[in-house]
Amino acid sequence: MNDMTQTNLQKDLKIVGTRPLRPDGADKVTGRALFGADKSLPNMLVGRVLRSPHAHAKIISIDTKAAEALPGVKAVITSKDFQDLPSEFVPAGEMMVNFKDMTRNIMAREKVLYEGHTVAAVAAINDAIAEEAMALIKVEYELLPHVMDVEEAEKPNAPLLHDDMITIGVEPAPKKPSNVAKRVEFGFGDLDKGFKEADLIIEKKFSTQPVHQGYIEPHACLASVSEDGQGELWVTTQGPFVVRNFCSKILGMSTSQIRVTASEIGGGFGGKTVIYLEPLALALSRKACRPVKMVMSRQEVLMASGPTSGAKIWVKIGVKKDGRITAGDAVLKFQAGAFQGSPIGPGAMCAFAPYEMTNVRVVGYDIVVNRPKVAAYRAPGGPISEYAVESVMDEIAQKLNLDPLELRLKNAAKEGTQAPYGPKLGPIGMIETLEAAKAHPHYSAPLGPNQGRGVASGFWFNIGGETCTSININEDGTVGLTLGTPDIGGSRASMAMMAAEELGVPMSTIRPIIGDTSSLGFNFLTGGSRVTFSSGMAVVESVREIIVELRKRAAQLWDVSIEKVEWVSGHARLVGSENPKSLSLRELAEAAGKTGGPIVGGASINATGAGPSLATHIVDVEVDPETGRTTVLRYTAIQDAGKAIHPSYVEGQMQGGAVQGIGWALNEEYVYDDNGKLLNPGFLDYRVPVCSDVPMIDTVIVEVPNPKHPYGVRGVGETPIVPPLAAVSNAVSRATNIRFNELPLSPPRVLAAIESR
Repeated sequence: MNDMTQTNLQKDLKIVGTRPLRPDGADKVTGRALFGADKSLPNMLVGRVLRSPHAHAKIISIDTKAAEALPGVKAVITSKDFQDLPSEFVPAGEMMVNFKDMTRNIMAREKVLYEGHTVAAVAAINDAIAEEAMALIKVEYELLPHVMDVEEAEKPNAPLLHDDMITIGVEPAPKKPSNVAKRVEFGFGDLDKGFKEADLIIEKKFSTQPVHQGYIEPHACLASVSEDGQGELWVTTQGPFVVRNFCSKILGMSTSQIRVTASEIGGGFGGKTVIYLEPLALALSRKACRPVKMVMSRQEVLMASGPTSGAKIWVKIGVKKDGRITAGDAVLKFQAGAFQGSPIGPGAMCAFAPYEMTNVRVVGYDIVVNRPKVAAYRAPGGPISEYAVESVMDEIAQKLNLDPLELRLKNAAKEGTQAPYGPKLGPIGMIETLEAAKAHPHYSAPLGPNQGRGVASGFWFNIGGETCTSININEDGTVGLTLGTPDIGGSRASMAMMAAEELGVPMSTIRPIIGDTSSLGFNFLTGGSRVTFSSGMAVVESVREIIVELRKRAAQLWDVSIEKVEWVSGHARLVGSENPKSLSLRELAEAAGKTGGPIVGGASINATGAGPSLATHIVDVEVDPETGRTTVLRYTAIQDAGKAIHPSYVEGQMQGGAVQGIGWALNEEYVYDDNGKLLNPGFLDYRVPVCSDVPMIDTVIVEVPNPKHPYGVRGVGETPIVPPLAAVSNAVSRATNIRFNELPLSPPRVLAAIESR
């Protein structure tokens, strides 16, 4: 930790840690803010996608002649309009994607691999003609057997999705293709020794279903490619630079030919870190030489954009009589969807990470099935693996007659703990969240009949990455701040607050905006809980560069060396004078023309040192023994934020993650029939929580500063969704005295368990 960071962590802060109004608030509440589908251009065409009705089939032929001849149709594209790319893995958030798979996911080539897989797209002058054109496209299929479950998919006689996919991470390397894309393993110690030392061993199998991020705004974009080959793209996304790079690769365009502007985003949660419509819209526009707008229906969102994985998990934990863990072992099998790339790595990293262990192993398998390719969903992989581990921890507490929080405190990870995935942890707040949970009034509140209380902890490692910001002082002393990471959770406010704190000026003088891909250098996407950490570091560096320039300008006006000028509370001051001179930011801005011209600054960094975030949740439920319906009565989320820059936003992240986790635990799942067709592609049947389903979510912010950040920040957006699955399941188990090992805990499933008991 450098001296400047130490100073920031110790000094009294005037803006950071307060709750100012959000800079984008007025536009959001008045409807002025523009989202993905809100943008229009003259002569704009409507783009539509023809999707496969089959879960698995070979494409024999596609005939587009009749569609192309239809009056009003300006372009039709198929896989022939896209180059076939070799296998090449690149990061997308915390997950990896393969260009070979990406080009086949956005447009099927040899086969369709799930219901909803794109086979063609059209651009027409209106919706009706576009729909008619799609009906005229003739596709001949040869149906193939399909597989939907990971354990079925890994069998030797299972239908093979890719005949060239050889499992990696296995020694010796297999010689035959399979549906198992990858094997990963983390851990250390001697498992046999650890389990021999145990007085109690619990071994259980668990399963979860795929769930969607549930963002309210569907995927949407507007593309315009001019006759000279220059393309512009307006899109709802978490990463405009990533969209630009992916599209340029798929379309064979240089990155300088594509300018991407991120709209306001109506929810993403990881699901808008990948591309679906964007290359189609650009290809249609390039062919038609007119702008093309494409918007998914809700049915398309659920059928064809990535949910997170369903999974099968096996967990074995051994403990001494006092609750100390002697060994932990887990096997994770994650659905990747039709193409490899499930969050098996992060899932394996997180499984046992809240605990200090000497003997631990996690083995994970990435398995393809005939479902949509999965995408990131808020701490991708973490909620699934920790659901199983935290469920076993709760059962251990019951078997040993231990308080479940005390059990966790006995084994809590702390500074210096070696994480199962390798590194030694720095300062973390696991113990602090557990102690805060134990002291909270919720934990000692009485329970009634058919009610149960569950607790669970969760871990997320957080990331940094490539980040670029710029700052300029306007002529009136106000400040323009340009960011390259879309704001999906309040980052404009937190960036403006850190800039104002550094400059010593009111936050109202800072105007933060999200720049397009031509305004800044490359920025990695908004994901991995990285933005307040990494963009905050870049903003602080940019402002400090500006302050040096402001001191230099003041020194020039006073005809002294820069060493004799300091910056205090928004003013340049002369050091060591009995009557110190002072120049405000506005005065220096007004004099900029006389001292060298515009005052600007910027920073480009590859941020490292992201601090892991831990949380502990408490939930009370009541289970109706007549119907199996679970009602969430009370919920408290406790989390280490490092430093809450804007506490209201941190609380909102904690509450939002808890609500999504409640939905995942109780209701949400993809339901397919025997033919691989999705039966619930809409919010009437795919049941996300609404306000009446959840209580007010209480929050407790713990602050254990991350020493690698100027203000102690550790990301907060993803950890809140990790504990709820297990916390809710543990509460239901205690309310019914039945141990559940399958999600969701829907009324029919819970009622069947009650009746069978």
